[in-house]
Amino acid sequence: MTYQNPILPGFYPDPSVCRVGEDYYLVTSSFEYFPGVPLFHSKDLVHWEQIGHCLTRRSQLEIVDGYPSVSGIFAPTLRHHNGRFYMITTNKMLGKRPGNPGNFFVWTDDIRSEWSDPVWIDHKGIDPDLFFDDDGKVYYTGAVQGIWQCEIDINTGERLTESQLIWKGTGGASAEGPHLYKIGGVYYLLIAEGGTSFGHMVTMARSDFPSGPFEPCPRNPLLTHRSIKSPIQAVGHADMVQAHDGSWWAVCHGIRPVEYPSVHHLGRETLLAPVTWADDGWPVLGNGGMLSLDMDADGLPSVVVPEKPTRDDFDAAALDMRWNFIRNPHEGDWSLTEHPGSLTLRGSERTLETGGSPAFVGRRLQHFCCDIRTRLEFDPQNDGEEAGLTAFLNGAMTSVGGGGHHYEIAVAKVDGRKVVLFRRRVGTLWMIDRMDGFNGGAVTLGVETAHRHFRFYYVTDDGQQITVGTGETHYLAAEVGGGFTGLYVGLYATGNGKRSETPAYFDWFDYTLMEDTGAESYWGYIKC
Repeated sequence: MTYQNPILPGFYPDPSVCRVGEDYYLVTSSFEYFPGVPLFHSKDLVHWEQIGHCLTRRSQLEIVDGYPSVSGIFAPTLRHHNGRFYMITTNKMLGKRPGNPGNFFVWTDDIRSEWSDPVWIDHKGIDPDLFFDDDGKVYYTGAVQGIWQCEIDINTGERLTESQLIWKGTGGASAEGPHLYKIGGVYYLLIAEGGTSFGHMVTMARSDFPSGPFEPCPRNPLLTHRSIKSPIQAVGHADMVQAHDGSWWAVCHGIRPVEYPSVHHLGRETLLAPVTWADDGWPVLGNGGMLSLDMDADGLPSVVVPEKPTRDDFDAAALDMRWNFIRNPHEGDWSLTEHPGSLTLRGSERTLETGGSPAFVGRRLQHFCCDIRTRLEFDPQNDGEEAGLTAFLNGAMTSVGGGGHHYEIAVAKVDGRKVVLFRRRVGTLWMIDRMDGFNGGAVTLGVETAHRHFRFYYVTDDGQQITVGTGETHYLAAEVGGGFTGLYVGLYATGNGKRSETPAYFDWFDYTLMEDTGAESYWGYIKC
């Protein structure tokens, strides 16, 4: 039996995992998207079903307007102790405010229900970890130019000891992402080094005490693809878990580049690695420190998870868990009840380029090859009003602007004329490639994705596809556009500087996989 990496395709970075009985739970980073910290459940560590988000209210997650698209919720850790789940993370936006370090945890006794309001911890840095020791002490471990640790009160978040530097790593850049474990009476400290790009790696040290001194593993790095020709690159930021059968596994993230020089547009994706233990008491991750697209799953139970339908008709009382907003959404910008059976978006003055929250509802692009369509009913009354479908990497990358990286096909009013337009924005450079006059009512807008390009089109009433433009995927890659996220496909509306008078009604949204025979890149064979 084999399984395929990634186990969570698309933008799901910095995974953290825990087990309760025969159930496994996993969270990932979400950065500037809301709700925050997607939460998954599995019975076999391979097939995952999203069961919610940890941060669903503004009181838990405030993602401030005006900040650039390089911040938000960083690397969470998920743990279970004495019947209670804890998720600890960093809100990097709040961490920029004086007097607010940005680190907090939330908890719940029912993981499928609401989580608590934040319990704040007076500690700067990122990538916090919680470790519950056998003697009742609770340790906070995080990254601040090295790995720092202190003891905390789990009820209040108060620091009980001074923070101290416990390990600087092996010399790689950006020692971060720490996780502390006690295995066989020994404390193991697992971290990420090398920066979350092509030099990424997983390293480990151990000690007889939770605060060290720590002895590094002689075989570090335990996991890395640096300088290796593989379709999976930038492997790192791992978390380990012992399965209910006694075996050990690790989740981590990596990317699948499609170009040379190497760029990736799907984002950092969640991968699974087997863990074995050598005679000297150190773990071996993956196949001798490496991963592949197809991995041996011997020992894992075989579980079938029903596939999600390809169409969302927007008939439910709430949005599907796969949908996200950019930052905290504004009341009145969206509705599922205003026009029953449709998603209504009311364009505001905010655009996809601004640092605020536009009228946008999007989901991750998780596959290289798919056909994405939506049915839009929109009759703009004033110049500047538009609504449509976007392939979106980010908005403004600095607090003073700087454009963004996205393509869109939209219905708009331009110079008093209703049109279907196709626009490409790459930083401060942008252009409308094509505008077709359009006098109809509802229209189907689509984007066909492939490894290296997107094709945007609309469908006429007689079923004819009209291609309005194409765009290269590498311009929407993090190596070009910056930031830490992957690509979204989203529905949006805007008044381009003022609020739209006319609502946009999206009747349905289709996400259909297409045949993917794979593609050959500099790094090797890649596939959907």
